[in-house]
Order: sequence, then structure tokens, then C-alpha cells
Amino acid sequence: MAKLYLVRHGEAAASWGEDPDPGLSDLGHQQAAAMTARMTPLGPLAMITSPLLRTRETAQPLEAAWNVSADVVDAVREIPSPAEDLGDRRAWLKNVMAGTWAEADEWLYPWRQGLIDRLLAVQPDTVVICHFVVINVAVGAAENDDRVRLFRPDNCSVTVLETDGQSLSLIERGAELETTVN
Repeated sequence: MAKLYLVRHGEAAASWGEDPDPGLSDLGHQQAAAMTARMTPLGPLAMITSPLLRTRETAQPLEAAWNVSADVVDAVREIPSPAEDLGDRRAWLKNVMAGTWAEADEWLYPWRQGLIDRLLAVQPDTVVICHFVVINVAVGAAENDDRVRLFRPDNCSVTVLETDGQSLSLIERGAELETTVN
């Protein structure tokens, strides 16, 4: 069994409806440093991260503390959006998150299944620096729950799962706050 430590990125400098790939805000950098202090005693562990800037910046202090480089893995990037206009993108995401995967657009199924398959394939204990919806997909797969949003993982919260290569099991949900989706 491999443990997966799913870390939501730190607070972004702009919202999902304002910038397609923002870095971290000052608070986000502080959150990443605090997460690093909490996670450092567990490692060094393998690390993977989404290719998006906010996850890369969240990973940097932990990479430095453990003297490792995270593998950049496209499968753990945020949910893809059909909208080019950032305002339309935010409205689309709110609509999707209010429903279930059975109600979601069919073109999202390969993204969701690719994410689940990638998490199932993790062999050593691994830190995964990723996104709000990614964490919800993983928890949904572990709990066999079809809702797109099961909970609101806080920035730099750590959700712990295990995988045996065939299924995901939820060990602990990360801290939850009423947040906006970045």
C-alpha cells in the first residue's frame, strides 16, 4: 500500500476566472512554507505536481527541504475548461461543481479517469501537489461518491489516501474552509 498526500496549492494570486495560470499570492507562499514545516518530518518522499504555476510554487519549499525534484505530471492538473473567456470559465466551473460526474460533459470522463488511474499507479509514498477538483475526484473515487464536489479542501491542506493499485482508500480529509475556487 502506498500513501498519497494530496496537497492543495497555496492561495493563488488571482482566481480561476481572472487568470488561466496564476502564481501564489504572498499568503500562498506563507501557506506553502507552513505546509513544508508540517510535511518535512515525513520525508523525503516522492513528489509529483501539476504543471500549473501555483502548484509548482507550492512545491518549491518542500523540494528544497527534502532536496528532491517533483515530477511534473499533467494528469494531476486542474479540471480542463471548455471556455476560453475567463468569466465564462468561472460560470462553467460553478455549474459543474454543483452536480455529479454522471451529469458532467462526457469529454471530462477521460480527464477524470486518467487522474484516478495515475493515482492508482503510485508505488512509493508520494506527495501530490494539486488542485481543489483533483482532490475531490480522488476522495470521490475512494468513497464511491459521484458528486463533483464532496468537500472544500483549504489551501495547503493535506488529504491522505492509500492505494493498493486497484482502489483508493481515504485515510484523512485535509482541513476544510469555505473558500473560493482559484
